[in-house]
Amino acid sequence: MTHQNFAQGGGTLPDKAMVNDALGSIKASLTTYANVISECSNPNLRQTIQQIRNADEASQYELYKLAQAKGFYQPATMADDSEVQQVKSQLSSG
Repeated sequence: MTHQNFAQGGGTLPDKAMVNDALGSIKASLTTYANVISECSNPNLRQTIQQIRNADEASQYELYKLAQAKGFYQPATMADDSEVQQVKSQLSSG
């Protein structure tokens, strides 16, 4: 069953597509939260949005682990220690 068939009412959305859609939605929400937090002057509202963002980040990570376990997502190879140090140096010297 293709994504197009689902859109036309021909069946259920495959698990991979559902997971990818959910991950994309959470990613967009996290970006929005970051923008709202950076512009929020009300401390109580800012803290509330930060708590919501933190919960979404935790949900995103759980969904990411599910996607990886099911083979829906193949992460890039991990950076070695020298690459990590290089990025740290670049960010701290900016």
